[in-house]
Amino acid sequence: MTWLIVGLVLFLGIHSVSIVAPSGRHDIAHRLGEGPWKGLYTLVALAGFGLIVAGYSAARQDPVLLWTPPVAMRHVAALLMLPVFVLLVAAYLPGRIQRATKHPMLAATKFWALAHLLANGDLASVLLFGSFLAWAVADRISLKRRAAAGLLRPVHGASPGAMNDVIALVAGLVLYGVFAFWAHGFLFGVRPFG
Repeated sequence: MTWLIVGLVLFLGIHSVSIVAPSGRHDIAHRLGEGPWKGLYTLVALAGFGLIVAGYSAARQDPVLLWTPPVAMRHVAALLMLPVFVLLVAAYLPGRIQRATKHPMLAATKFWALAHLLANGDLASVLLFGSFLAWAVADRISLKRRAAAGLLRPVHGASPGAMNDVIALVAGLVLYGVFAFWAHGFLFGVRPFG
């Protein structure tokens, strides 16, 4: 469990620099230089992610059960996961989905974390998914405050268009199907649909 906690602190910590200090990311990048900052950010995030994976895998070998979720929660989780992949794709394709959700990556993280919290009652899952849910809520609040203060810089990406929504919807649903019916079982040993 220790590695899971250390991984969460590293991964979510480096992703929280702007939450804790709204201009912190820009200040650090200015001091270190953009390239070194991105390198440090990537190394810390990857180290944290690796520790999360290793720690969660180890914790699943000897789970500490807090409660047993009703079987129906697996169905609710599957339903809550439907928009996750669509939102993830929409995060990179400006369109109506992105405009309506404002921050589709954070919305996807919240749906993902909530779905998994409802379907899992062990301590490691509560730590993992609860931490991501709390971080996503805090980051969304922080983004609103930073936008109001004029601290957000525009992100340039694909051109906005209605076709982006179609691509996000189709690609997201295909990814959902691949993940739900094959990849989740292959990667994590848990088959959401049997």
